[in-house]
Amino acid sequence: MDKQTLRNDARVIGLVGLAHGVSHFYHLILAALFPWLKPAFNLSYSELALLMTVFFVVSGIGQALAGFVVDRVGGRRVLFSGMAMLGVSALVLSNAPNYAGLMVGALLAGLGNSIFHPADYTILNQRVSRDRVAHGFSVHGLSGSIGWAAAPLFMTGVAAATDWRTALLSAAALPAIVLAILWWNREALRPEPTIHTAASAPAEGSLDFLRLPSVWMCFAFFFLTALALGGIQSFASTGLVKLYGMSLPMATGAFTAYMLAGAAGMVLGGFLGGGHKQHDRTIAAAFAVAAVLALVIGLVVVPAWGAVVLMALVGFFSGIAGPSRDLMIRAAAPKNATGRVYGVVYSGLDSGLSLGPLLFGFWMDAGKPQMVFATIAFFLLLAIATATGVGSRTRATARAAA
Repeated sequence: MDKQTLRNDARVIGLVGLAHGVSHFYHLILAALFPWLKPAFNLSYSELALLMTVFFVVSGIGQALAGFVVDRVGGRRVLFSGMAMLGVSALVLSNAPNYAGLMVGALLAGLGNSIFHPADYTILNQRVSRDRVAHGFSVHGLSGSIGWAAAPLFMTGVAAATDWRTALLSAAALPAIVLAILWWNREALRPEPTIHTAASAPAEGSLDFLRLPSVWMCFAFFFLTALALGGIQSFASTGLVKLYGMSLPMATGAFTAYMLAGAAGMVLGGFLGGGHKQHDRTIAAAFAVAAVLALVIGLVVVPAWGAVVLMALVGFFSGIAGPSRDLMIRAAAPKNATGRVYGVVYSGLDSGLSLGPLLFGFWMDAGKPQMVFATIAFFLLLAIATATGVGSRTRATARAAA
């Protein structure tokens, strides 16, 4: 493949990855400031949690709807609008006079976040060559992890040095800068014209794709994996403290190890996904190992340092599955319905993230932190069943078409 194609692919992958990192950064701009927001507005933890619930509920609903808009007007315009909305949400939050103001800002942030998956994946599928699209998905997932990791460091650092309003005002500059970069490189992100053929997907705006069982199995896959992720993000550190008696900094380090190893796994997963067409089998193998490791953590059969290593390995094998997951959806999506399919499927991610903490919080309140890790393993195993179901149906459809 010529150097020009390589440069074009790298350019598109880098731009979309940069945008995706900003969206994940905004997942945590409020959560990182809870220690400041709670006394500032005299809020309960339930009121703070409701802000995050609103964010993910709006994002989940908006994500399903955004896919239709992407298929109609193209991913580039939708991506630009979502990036601008994130910046507006931070400005609203930085000037919030009361809890209602914070709620409006959370709603706007969720609305802005809702467009990224359908827009990003549509652009990657259209503008990146087939040989490198797996690496594009890998970078996409990696950039999201970097956004998650950067948000708490940035927000708490600025808030500690100044105040929480300045932190949010500073966060508003990030999407503004990235939007300028995207606009400067807008030609690389141009949408392809929609071409309909007798064998293509339903026409724009059609709901026929919702009749496909594979679409709903993909939704279930994301819902289940998000439930597991919600447990890890919310209570893995606290659970490790209670199970192993380790310090909170050490437990937080275990979560950091999970995130960093997950990023490394995504890089490897890009190579595995690009060279292997049976993506569901890659997912099944990686998740099976991750589930067993999570069970071992819950059984407390290793020392505290061993639990940190196991957390990193859970992240590594979960990360390996990331690019294959996105390639699996790509294979299952009808032609010309990419935005709609990714929008509906990825709304399962927001649904799981909004409900997961409630379920795992029940186990923690019941004094059973070991069940946090057992339940994480359970959801990963259920996700394997949905992935293999999608893979089987996709292969059967391909054989029938051939």
